[in-house]
Amino acid sequence: MSDSYKKRWYVIQTFSGFESRVAQSLQEYIKIHYMENYFGEILVPTEEVVEIRSGQRRKSERKFFPGYVLVQMIMNDNSWYLVRSVPRVMGFIGGTSDKPAPISDKEVDLITNRLQKAGDKPRPKILFEPGEIIRVSEGPFVDFNGVVEEIDYEKSRLKVSISIFGRATTVELNFSQIEKT
Repeated sequence: MSDSYKKRWYVIQTFSGFESRVAQSLQEYIKIHYMENYFGEILVPTEEVVEIRSGQRRKSERKFFPGYVLVQMIMNDNSWYLVRSVPRVMGFIGGTSDKPAPISDKEVDLITNRLQKAGDKPRPKILFEPGEIIRVSEGPFVDFNGVVEEIDYEKSRLKVSISIFGRATTVELNFSQIEKT
């Protein structure tokens, strides 16, 4: 099989927030125009994140690359035009506007590995680092600033050093009780 008939990965820029809709529309356009042989996978890279809202743990999806969709396809005039004709598609990334460049296999491997890791375990929506300064938004220490000492993502809690009457005191707080400064 020659290189011109090999499916390569391309990055499409879309309106932010419409990535899933663009992927769905593209699949419909491919079927309508009988171009299934020119297209492979269509990916909207996402990861599952956990956030605490009103004391409840909620899972939601966060996009790795907001505003972008990855498409495996054979690039020719017809397939290029089909992708460009999908509503909310702004164009291809890389190369020139009429001759887009595919992304490397190494980049594709990095993205798919990241997707597999993300599927294993949901990540918290907000990440904290030891030494980071936070503000307490709920509870007996409301409006106090503190320094993050330890983080427990399993229990959605962290240990924070707060200065009370001039002395550093370590308190344990839920993620819902704090905010980043």
